[in-house]
Amino acid sequence: MKAHVRTLAPVLVLALCAAALAGCAAPSASKPGTGGTATANDTFTYAQGADPRGLDPALVDDGESSKIIVNIYEGLLKYETKSTKVEPSLAESWEISPDGLSYKFKLRQGVKFQDGTDFNADAVKFNIDRQLPPKVTADMGYAGFVFGSVKDVVVNDPYTVTINLTQKNTAFLANLAMSLAAPMVSPKALTDGNNSVMEAPVGTGPYKFVKWSKGENVVLVRNDDYWGEKAKTKNVVFRIISDNSARVLALNNSEVDMIDGIDATVVSKITEGGSKLFEEAGMNVNYMGYNTTTALFKNAAARKAVSQAINVDELVKSLYQGYSEKATTILPTFVPGYDPTVQQVSYDAAAAKAGLAAAGVKNIHMITYSNPRPYNAATGSALATAIQGYLQKVGVQCTIDTFDWTTYKAKVKAGDYDIAFYGWIGDNGDPDNFLNLLADPDPTMNIARWQDPTYKAMIKKALATPNGADRDKQYGAMEKYVAERAIWLPISHAKTLAGYRPNVSGFIYHVTGNVFLSNVVKQ
Repeated sequence: MKAHVRTLAPVLVLALCAAALAGCAAPSASKPGTGGTATANDTFTYAQGADPRGLDPALVDDGESSKIIVNIYEGLLKYETKSTKVEPSLAESWEISPDGLSYKFKLRQGVKFQDGTDFNADAVKFNIDRQLPPKVTADMGYAGFVFGSVKDVVVNDPYTVTINLTQKNTAFLANLAMSLAAPMVSPKALTDGNNSVMEAPVGTGPYKFVKWSKGENVVLVRNDDYWGEKAKTKNVVFRIISDNSARVLALNNSEVDMIDGIDATVVSKITEGGSKLFEEAGMNVNYMGYNTTTALFKNAAARKAVSQAINVDELVKSLYQGYSEKATTILPTFVPGYDPTVQQVSYDAAAAKAGLAAAGVKNIHMITYSNPRPYNAATGSALATAIQGYLQKVGVQCTIDTFDWTTYKAKVKAGDYDIAFYGWIGDNGDPDNFLNLLADPDPTMNIARWQDPTYKAMIKKALATPNGADRDKQYGAMEKYVAERAIWLPISHAKTLAGYRPNVSGFIYHVTGNVFLSNVVKQ
């Protein structure tokens, strides 16, 4: 997923504007999805900083959407609670052919989609085929990640399906547990919706969709026909509150039960207000990307000079105040392939000033986002303002255009920028999931718009290499290749932070950034 920016250099002033609550009054605990009267403990309310982009797992790529999607849908596989090790879900078992090119799955029987239709091998084929040529569409950003190596899908019998690959893919099983592209959607719902369920999701998961009031909330209700253990709490409401301080106030006032998008400035308010803080190392990266297709930044020397002007160590300390660590590579330290010997462009203001003058860099157009992101809780505007301050010191003027997240995604796709801010939350714990971004043809994934044949060949080789030291070494070499060319400036790896009320238990805040709520209990 992706990110934004803010603040000045040595001294950071976090100006949190008092935005109005985006969700109006707290949703009623009574009958969000059904008739009858419910108690307050029957409804769990989760507040996040922005609307989902949509609720079709094939057509979105953001965390706000993903957190909701994982409670409605399921895939063939899933991750263990505390790791990205895969385990059965809608597929009970699987076999891999000796040549590594065919995966045969035995499917769970008796599973129904939430519209009453059957989950079976035909449904699996339908879901994958829609994301393969010739059916795949340009707005299916994750299709290449998950299914890019798929040749075809063969239905062996109603509950057995074989997925054939064009090349070995060590990450393929991990990809099938991802929350985007991989989840199974009702073929009937997709047919009725003209190949989209963005606002009418239908999966097999523990919660069913009720309604989405844009800018306010998304309401779910327990799926009482769920094949597995039924959800413990009847109703789930994802409430949209754009401002950090407003979310904290809503939490401490018990208007909501859990919040994300926390930055360092509100942590003490959470704990002092009687709420609890969830804190874990995050599998993410927050970065600045150069548009390598512009006249300005086709030039590697210009990119390096800009990176030299930015004191990343100082910026991270002042902006995130201990809740993010400086990124020395694209990969978090615990992801296979991380190489501590990778050297990014180092801070040198004098060299930057000379390099920028030599490259003729005087004005830079930046775009950024206004809301917090899981990898950048301080917001994109904060990070962009910080970068602007560093560049002003070396004689470069920056114009910053700031947009809400949905509009920002469209602006990134359009490509009218010199620099953009993004981030990524690892979907599956595999290094390919991070480094393949820089080989992706989709500009909403590869915001640098960098297309390098040598790098793509490196990606292809590593993808076919079995897990182990050799594969890790290949990804380390890719990180060095990217760093030498200054395609990105990695900024930070954020801790995963959330606030929750002390009467709440049972949520799973996964390392992938998703929040699973079927076991949530409110005392």
